Amino acid sequence: MKRILRVICLLGLVGFALRTADGQQIGKFVPIAAGSDEDRALTEINAATDPAQKLALIDKFAASLGKGDMEIVADEQYVNYYIAQKDYAKAFEYGDKLFVLDPDNFANAVNMVRAANEKGDAEKLMTYGEKAAGILQRYKAAPAPAGMEAPMWQKQQADTLANDKDNITYIEQSIYLTDYHNPNPAKRAEMMTHFAQLFPDSPYAGQALGVAATSYQQAQNVPKMLEVANGLLAKDPNNIGMLLLLSDYYSEKGEQLDKTEVWAKKAIALLGTAQKPDGATDEQWQQQVSLQKGLALSALGETNIQKKDNAQAADNFKAAAPLLKQDEGSYGRNQYRLGFALLNLKKNAEAKEAFTQSASVNSPYKALAQAKLKTFDTAAAKQKS
Repeated sequence: MKRILRVICLLGLVGFALRTADGQQIGKFVPIAAGSDEDRALTEINAATDPAQKLALIDKFAASLGKGDMEIVADEQYVNYYIAQKDYAKAFEYGDKLFVLDPDNFANAVNMVRAANEKGDAEKLMTYGEKAAGILQRYKAAPAPAGMEAPMWQKQQADTLANDKDNITYIEQSIYLTDYHNPNPAKRAEMMTHFAQLFPDSPYAGQALGVAATSYQQAQNVPKMLEVANGLLAKDPNNIGMLLLLSDYYSEKGEQLDKTEVWAKKAIALLGTAQKPDGATDEQWQQQVSLQKGLALSALGETNIQKKDNAQAADNFKAAAPLLKQDEGSYGRNQYRLGFALLNLKKNAEAKEAFTQSASVNSPYKALAQAKLKTFDTAAAKQKS
């Protein structure tokens, strides 16, 4: 069954990550005294507009002043220079050198993700994204430095993370979209689950797990689908996607029917007040809400059939039909189910029409519906003979 997944739109690339002057940064702080040789050299580098001149000045800085912690500053200059020149191999080379000197340099992680994004290198994007996640996790867990009270340290951490919010969002979005566009459902599910582990506090962690669950479904890995979906629903009881996925799966299996009824009805109620996400047009949002409501009604109808309430099942399938027409697979299945509910009610003419509608669209139920229609013809022929 076709699933509509919300895709997060990647924001525009952030600017190069730069060293701050107040020490509120993640990684080693290298102080640069105003008016010092280092300060004057960096001012000259930043003022240079000719690429060859800028590189010559960076080389001069590295050779004469880039000793000790100043080597960190020199490597940062090289990274920013080579990204600007789109020489990504050299940018990665100096970025890796910088990580050796300062493993928790978050600005460097941002720049490496940026370079990997611009180069279109998914492997390096994941490598540097994992580095960024590790840096953030260590920073959040770090105790207060010697001589600093815990409350002051906690405030500084909060302020630093707030200042880096755009960069953190950029990294999360970059990795999320790379994972999302993986064409292999099993691999996509694995990567999305890993994303949620790397960035548990991300606003996209829940969405990633939702994509993982539906991807496991596409990969026909039912145990993992149920594990992820049930886990996500336990954390977020109002997750419409998981309410739909689980009610659909269990109603089809004829299991946990009391739960499937509750889940489907809850999804319908939540859809009535759901807010349109940023970036979606009114038309796109209406299509998604209609499809999801149709899926919930169809799952509810299947639950009714399993509970031998064919009249209620038929009502729910009929209500779902116009909402599901945009998705042939879901519509074909719904009409096929409706046909059986009507047969059970001995409304044969209506049942035949439902099977005809199911057979009219390209779905896995087309051949099944056609086979069922032949039984009507066979029965009619017997009556005439």
